[in-house]
Amino acid sequence: MGYARKVGWVTAGLVIGAGACYCIYRLTRGRKQNKEKMAEGGSAEADDAGDCTGIRYNEWSDDDDDSNENKSIVWYPPWARIGTEAGTRARARARARATRARRAVQKRASPNSDDTILSPQELQKVLCLVEMSEKPYILEAALIALGNNAAYAFNRDIIRDLGGLPIVAKILNTRDPIVKEKALIVLNNLSVNTENQRRLKIYMNQVCDDTVTSRLNSSVQLAGLRLLTNMTVTNEYQHMLANSISDFFRLFSAGNEETRLQVLKLLLNLAENPAMARDLFRAQVPSSLSSLFNKKENKDIILKLLIIFENVIDNFKWDENELTQNQFEEGSLFSFLKEFQVCADKVLGIESHHDFLAKVRVGKFMAKLAERMFPKGQE
Repeated sequence: MGYARKVGWVTAGLVIGAGACYCIYRLTRGRKQNKEKMAEGGSAEADDAGDCTGIRYNEWSDDDDDSNENKSIVWYPPWARIGTEAGTRARARARARATRARRAVQKRASPNSDDTILSPQELQKVLCLVEMSEKPYILEAALIALGNNAAYAFNRDIIRDLGGLPIVAKILNTRDPIVKEKALIVLNNLSVNTENQRRLKIYMNQVCDDTVTSRLNSSVQLAGLRLLTNMTVTNEYQHMLANSISDFFRLFSAGNEETRLQVLKLLLNLAENPAMARDLFRAQVPSSLSSLFNKKENKDIILKLLIIFENVIDNFKWDENELTQNQFEEGSLFSFLKEFQVCADKVLGIESHHDFLAKVRVGKFMAKLAERMFPKGQE
């Protein structure tokens, strides 16, 4: 009897040990699969406290695909014991929560798939997530979904009618740079619409302040410049940026090539408006601006900068402002162009530029500069 009892205990121990090893194997294997999926760019499961770094979100979907449900690691509460009615209900609720979280946050779809176009009901759910959630990875995923859908003209009206403009604009107050960038991208896509522009104008000063004070050459700064460029395609709201033109010239002078080109697009919009010519002439420009005129500078930057100068000179009403020309402060764009000999030395230095178009533009600019700012009576 003693021997049989010992054999029974040993057998039970082996069974329990095997079961525990199998559970550990399943848990380890599940985590390994999740890491492999994340490394491949696929979806992976994470809890509310987890970090979703490396996961790229493209869309939101509310379909009923449960094919991957059994592959998820679902946390069950201690009271969800197998074999009891209460435990069965608790386990069902835990599975439902995990499924909802997986669908809402971590499901990916091909960017070229028709599934990325959400219905108004789905857009409403995404906007609710943006409004209610405080978790950065959920906000980032929701804003990416909104940005993708705001690229379609018919969705811009829908998002506006659902009250999405103030919901997204509220995210601009966040300190998370990734979430803030995604919010600016959404607003940029929405701003193509005329009615949306009319409603977004109240946020232009905030976007402008955030853009010029953001870290130089950062993604947030570039996203803000793109939004301001879209908002100034027409002349209606350009006057709201009049006091920030000096800051834009500062960014242009200090930024990298990508930042410079984006600032130039914005300044080009302003320079085409005759009503902004005086504000542009009055803007303070860094002394380093003249150093950009050299043979090694990007041709596109040189050409766009010269076009801006030409437009400002053409649009300025010289006859009406003859008495006020001396009121421009030292260091202004007007003063910069007024120093003809210094400017000529810098600009003529790139006449040997290898690009023929740059040479022609330089010659045209020099002739116009001499004609407008130095008429024959003043020579």
